Amino acid sequence: MRIATWNVNSVRSRIDRVTGFLERHDVDVLAIQETKCREDQFPTMELDAMGYEVAHFGVNQWNGVALVSRVGLADVATSFAEDQPLFGDPEILEPRAIGATCGGVRVWSLYVPNGREVGDPHYDYKLAWLESLRRSARQWLADDPDAQITLTGDWNVAPTDDDVWDMAAFEGHTHVSEPERTAFHAIVEEGYADVVRPHTPGPGTYTYWDYQRLRFPKKEGMRIDFALSSPALARRVDGAWIDREERKGKGASDHAPVVLDLS
Repeated sequence: MRIATWNVNSVRSRIDRVTGFLERHDVDVLAIQETKCREDQFPTMELDAMGYEVAHFGVNQWNGVALVSRVGLADVATSFAEDQPLFGDPEILEPRAIGATCGGVRVWSLYVPNGREVGDPHYDYKLAWLESLRRSARQWLADDPDAQITLTGDWNVAPTDDDVWDMAAFEGHTHVSEPERTAFHAIVEEGYADVVRPHTPGPGTYTYWDYQRLRFPKKEGMRIDFALSSPALARRVDGAWIDREERKGKGASDHAPVVLDLS
């Protein structure tokens, strides 16, 4: 079974890339972030034609998450907790999480809040969001230690210094602050392993490169896209890789897909 996660930065603009990626790599489940569209705008038809089911949560041109599966799509949820934080004026449940059971695996597509700036209300929201996720993730394993769960997506956190091209360039900024890193590692400590890193060692291994200042050709990126997996699922991972080729060419997303192979 092959599971992938990808922040596509507008699914309508990149549906041809999405379908090409699915076909080229024979992907069973794709978790998508930043769909940037409403439910009625999602390009479902192209995926239906390929034999994929789609679950999407989007309310406007911002955020948005989806799951695309050809191995089932059961028990869809658009929040991971009753206390998942709200944001905005008025406050709403932003479309940042969608989960479903696909081929026996509980797959979550997560788009963690960016945080904007350290000290910004959005930064506090980000930390609260991650803490709510941690509590839920802990409870899932308490309920079933053998649960097969993967928390995939754009985490907007670079958990170690090796996960950014130059720590000096990020000093004082979000994504690398100690509270964000602590929040990320707290979920790992609950039993969810970063199953990609053993197969994609760093430094210099990234999943995101800003469009500005030729970051991609200069290899100035960040590793912020992850698949944190429960112990039972982690034991099934026999390969993982980052598809840098999808960051190349006209119309590419600023993120590359991350792929897991399960036995």
